[in-house]
This record gives sequence, C-alpha cells and structure tokens, in this order.
Amino acid sequence: MENIPVSTFKTHCLRILEEVHKQKKRIVVTKRGKPIVEVRSIEPAEEQKIPLKETVVFMGDIISPVAEDEWEVLK
Repeated sequence: MENIPVSTFKTHCLRILEEVHKQKKRIVVTKRGKPIVEVRSIEPAEEQKIPLKETVVFMGDIISPVAEDEWEVLK
C-alpha cells in the first residue's frame, strides 16, 4: 500500500482516484505521518451480490392474515 501526504492528495485528488480505480490498488492518506484514511476501489454492484438462497425460513402460512381468530369484533 502506498502512503501519500494529505497535501499531495488534495492537490492531485482526481488523478489519484482515477489511478486507484484503474489499478485496483489501495492508498493511505497521511497527516503529519499518521494515517487518516484509506482509499480503495470498489467492486461493481454485480460482483457484490450476496447469495440469499436458503437464508429465509418460512414458518407456516405466509398468505393468510396473522392471528385472525384472536381479534374481537365490536358491533
């Protein structure tokens, strides 16, 4: 990972961001030698899909009203 001072990042921000995106690398921006933020490229939404198959459990009837016979009708 490359370290860059915040002043350099501020001056060349757009170029640095484009480089990070194209090369899929990470950089650490430092202030007075201490890391303050990490900049990295993100993956497109298509690659971030989380498989949801088998993560939902159906417990009983999911169509009928819930607790229909527990309600009291006032006239």
